[in-house]
This record gives sequence, C-alpha cells and structure tokens, in this order.
Amino acid sequence: MPAPGYRAKVRMYRQGLGDCFLISLPRSDGSGRPFYAMIDCGVVLGTSDPGTIMTKVMDHIVTTTGGEIDLLVATHEHWDHVSGFVQARSSFDRLKVGQVWLAWTEDQRDELTRKLKQEKGQALAALRMGLSQLQLGGDSEDATQLSGILEFFGAARGPTTTEALANVSAKVSAPRYCLPSDAPVVPSGISARFYVLGPPHDEKMLRKINPSASNTETYGLAMDGLEMFMDGAGTALGATDDSRPFDQQFEIPFSYAQTAPELVFFRDNYWQTPGDASDDWRRIDGDWLGGASEMALQLDSLTNNTSLVLAIELAPGGDVLLFAADAQVGNWLSWQDLKWSVDNRTVTGPDLLNRAIFYKVGHHGSHNATLKEKGLEQMKNLRVAMIPVNHDMAVRKRWGKMPLDELVGALNKHARGVVLRVDEPTPANTHGEAVVEDPLFYEVTF
Repeated sequence: MPAPGYRAKVRMYRQGLGDCFLISLPRSDGSGRPFYAMIDCGVVLGTSDPGTIMTKVMDHIVTTTGGEIDLLVATHEHWDHVSGFVQARSSFDRLKVGQVWLAWTEDQRDELTRKLKQEKGQALAALRMGLSQLQLGGDSEDATQLSGILEFFGAARGPTTTEALANVSAKVSAPRYCLPSDAPVVPSGISARFYVLGPPHDEKMLRKINPSASNTETYGLAMDGLEMFMDGAGTALGATDDSRPFDQQFEIPFSYAQTAPELVFFRDNYWQTPGDASDDWRRIDGDWLGGASEMALQLDSLTNNTSLVLAIELAPGGDVLLFAADAQVGNWLSWQDLKWSVDNRTVTGPDLLNRAIFYKVGHHGSHNATLKEKGLEQMKNLRVAMIPVNHDMAVRKRWGKMPLDELVGALNKHARGVVLRVDEPTPANTHGEAVVEDPLFYEVTF
C-alpha cells in the first residue's frame, strides 16, 4: 500500500511489449484506502504464453487493490493495450470497477465514430482477405509483414480487440466516453484533477499520423486509398457489384485461359512454360495486393491516433502526470489549442505539458508518437519517463527502431536519465527518485 505523505504512485507492469499501468492516489477524505486508476492491460500477439503472464499481472492488480479499482481506462482498440481483458478473463472478472473511461471514438452515438468504425471494418475485412491471397500465392515476405500489423487487432482465429473492449464496458452500466472539450474531473475523495487531452474530435487531425516535411499535411488512411484498395479486393475476390472493371460476361477465368485450346494467345504469351512464374508480374488480378501493407500501416496508425490521452494534475496548479497511450502527431498537435477555466484560472494544453513531471512515453518509443518542439521540449519539469517496450520482441516483429535511439537520448536528457524501460534494469543514477524494481513491475513514487 502507498506510504503516508506520497502524492502519487505509478506502476508499470513488465509483461512485455504492451501497456499496463496502475496509479495510486492518496485520499483527501481521511480514508486509508488509495484511489486506484488502471490504464490498459495488454501484450503484443506472439508473446510466449501470454495467457499465463497476463493472468499473473491481473492477479497482482487484484491483490494490490483488494479486488477493487476506482477507475479503469482503455485507451484504444489495439491488442497490446487490451488483450489482458480477454486473456486473463477469469482474474478480470474478480476485479470490481467503479468507473470505465473510453475515448469518444468508441461511442456509437457519435456520427464521426460510426464513420471511422465502418471504414475500419471494411479495411480490416479487405486486408484479411488480402493476407489470405498473399499466403496462397506463396508471398511469405509480404504476408509476414501484413500479418504482423493485423495482429494489433487480435488473432485471426481468436479473440479480438472488439471483444476485449466489450469486456471492459460490461464492468459498468454506462461507460464515460471522453472528449477534450469535457470539463476536468476531480474524482470524489481525492484532490487530483483529470484532464482529457485527446483524441481530438477532428477527422483531419486524427488522420495526421506523421510529421510533415513542409506545410503540406500528410494523412493516413485517406478515403481515396481505401476505396481503391476495396475495389481491387472486391474484383479479385469475385465481387458482383458495380465496382468490377468488366461485366462478368466478358471475363475469362484464369484457369480456363491457361488450358483452353482456342485461347492460344494467352497460352503463348502468358503461360509459355507450365509452372514458370517469371511472367507473374504481368497479371493484374493480384496487383491490388501491392498496397496491402501500406494500407495496414495507415489503419494501425489511425487507430493509435484515437488514443485517449490523460493529464493528471496532482494539486491545483501543480505537478502533472502525462499518459499519452499511442497518440501520434495529429493528436499531440491538437493539445496546443486546448483551454479550460478552472478555479478562476486558465489551464491550457501547453501549460499541462510544462508542468509534467512524469511521462508515459507514447507508442513504445516509436518515431511519430512523441513530438519535439510541441511535446517533449515543452516538458520543462520532467523527472521520470516510462517506456513499456521490449526491444527484442520489437526486432522479432521487424520494428527494429522501437524504441527510437534519438528519442531515448532526448528522454534521458530531459528526465535526467531516469528513463525506465520494461526490458532494462533500473538506471544506475535515479537522481533521488523513489523507484522500486520488481521482476513484474517498475514503480515510482512522487
């Protein structure tokens, strides 16, 4: 249990490449039991024996909290953030939850949510069909890359992120769907104040996933790209709607063109030698697959950019804990314009960044999930950063620059070297910070 005199404890679990945080805040009403907030609980697909390790994490949380937490936050629909809610379901069922907070992007009453969900569902269906085509065609390189990205949405023949979020929502009668326009919340019995920074309710900002090289915006999962990809998928897989380039009465099946005696033109020009694949590049039926991996990356990044981002102000006008989930460029940029009127003072997004003493590093330390000038460089009072990353697993997944060396160097500079990583021991010098290292977690007390 947290010791008297503390302001906050942040625990990062070390289950692998994935997020799971437990925050303890002291009560201001005289109660001896802390206020517990849990943010995400997941590990990337491909982790060895994930059910066992996530059950171990969930059991530990149940034991630590006495089986009850005040707030459960699921930041976004990615497997490495929510898998534990299905992999450790029996343990999760033993955890009593006071409130559930989700991003507005999970609220089906919202028109933009419905649009994004429909788009994502269509893209996932096409990408999974594309993966099957790549596997059947023997394209192991592209299939492996595409499969690795699709794993963020759950196993192809197993539980999905949708099921995990359903388990979270079922914990309460009515989850809160959070918007940056919401007034900050001071939960009953504590003095800490919770601000919602993202995701922005702005489609343009959600689609901005990478830094721009110039003033030209760069967007992910543009609708024209999705429509082109879907048209290709529908045609290749036998769609019967108007998206087919030719009416079916004019089409010649490939199997017939390869064998029919009267179609000597195709046989002589495209299948000169049985089994010879040297001319496969001339076929158009698989051309749509060329954009599969890029489409998957854009879908993945768009989902990251829907992350629910929280800033926890420990006392009025005081230190801040920043939990950025996997927010990417557009999400970060939107914080610059946020403004709230609190206790006859104005609080802004940059103000909260300036007062941040703790930063949960975005997207496991990837290149586009921590802004420089309008992000880390605004954290003038940063003391501790935590990176939920396992570099060896990232390399296995072909994400060799996770975490990005340049970002880790900048974090070490701004946080005075107190950068805690899931996959590394405690730094030799913690500059007086109260850090606890356990095989299952890191914990810092402020």
